[in-house]
Amino acid sequence: MVSAGGGRVYAVALADRPLVPEEWVQRIDAVLGRLPRCEQEAAWTGTRWRVGGATIAHVFGGEDQLFRITFRGEPDEVAAFEHLGDPYFRSGWGGNAIGMLLDEDTDWQELAELLTDSYCIQAPARLAEKVERPGQSASQ
Repeated sequence: MVSAGGGRVYAVALADRPLVPEEWVQRIDAVLGRLPRCEQEAAWTGTRWRVGGATIAHVFGGEDQLFRITFRGEPDEVAAFEHLGDPYFRSGWGGNAIGMLLDEDTDWQELAELLTDSYCIQAPARLAEKVERPGQSASQ
């Protein structure tokens, strides 16, 4: 795995948690790695992307052998996603954290939009305003 800065990033897996498939990490990095000052790094388990000190997304394998990604959303979206149910879940930390199970049926286009929104929520305003958010035209 290579970070946006060109250095190697090594995924971390605990003994009872599987490594996230490299293809999935690369798909996520293709979305987040292009955003201003977004850096990929090894997390306590799995891989995370940060801007400054703020985590944008964290992908990891769970003790139940399922793969998850957590990211940030607007407060009204958190409740909506929680009520949608599978593949979404409420993350146990942070009032604006959303979780999503990843598998062979993941809608990667939808996830890309959610990750872009997460970046815009977490990034400093001067960086977030450089990013075209999903559903927003360049003229907005």
